Amino acid sequence: MLATCIYLIYKSNIKTRYGGKDMDCIFCKLANGEIPTNMVYEDDKVAAFRDMSPVTPVHILVVPKKHYASLEDIPMEEMDIIADIHRAIRKIAAQEGFADNGYRIINNCGKDGGQEVPHIHYHLLAGKPLTKLITD
Repeated sequence: MLATCIYLIYKSNIKTRYGGKDMDCIFCKLANGEIPTNMVYEDDKVAAFRDMSPVTPVHILVVPKKHYASLEDIPMEEMDIIADIHRAIRKIAAQEGFADNGYRIINNCGKDGGQEVPHIHYHLLAGKPLTKLITD
């Protein structure tokens, strides 16, 4: 719900991108330290923080620091960011202690894919057995 509200505010007040950062993007602000958050991982390209409305005992959002609206927005020559995100996810899983038991990674792409915030992000879910792939 919060993500939907943020997205609607974002859509009604889009500003110009500057240096790969969208000035109105909530995830850009969280990833780059402009808004305090519960950061669990950070390097020069990727940030990860706990979701404010978790759906599992462990629910972490993993985002590139540079703004890309979705997977479709990443230029082919910059697709290495996806490998950077996956490396970060493996480090987080080990650091948080759920690598051995397993986890789920979800990326929603575009409106029909269920993406609510227009900044590519991965939901890292863990902490309980996950059975259904699609719940609605």
